Amino acid sequence: MRFSVLRQVGRAIFALASIGALSLGLTACTSTVSLQAAPASNDPDCAAISVRLPDDVDGNAKRATDAQATAAWGSPARIILRCGLPEVKASTLICTTIGGVDWLVDPSKEPSYRFITFGRNPATEVIVDYKHASGVSTIEALSQAVAAGPKADVRCLNPKS
Repeated sequence: MRFSVLRQVGRAIFALASIGALSLGLTACTSTVSLQAAPASNDPDCAAISVRLPDDVDGNAKRATDAQATAAWGSPARIILRCGLPEVKASTLICTTIGGVDWLVDPSKEPSYRFITFGRNPATEVIVDYKHASGVSTIEALSQAVAAGPKADVRCLNPKS
């Protein structure tokens, strides 16, 4: 009888260890992307954007993030969105209109491109790794959600579209 009890305890320990290992393995597959929240991330207009973000952008699945008014797609993260940045009203960067939203295009850290809304307070930025996602497809997919946020009080003078 004593041997039977020991065998049952051994099986229970093995089962618990197996479940623990499986849980650890599953959480490693869906790790949270650590991001820095923007200064005005608690603005209600950012919440209006966040609730409208798509689950997939240019073949990259949405992932959990640990900061308010942020989003990430791809594994590793290939597209990053942050809402709550200071409004941009003047810039020498190329400005393009996609989906009714004016976007400034910053290629200074190529192959990653930074897009930031123009004339919207607070501003939203999107960083796209061009090795794994198309900037145009990404901005097209996100513009509808961004358009639901703050309204533009200025527009690009000569937007490229």
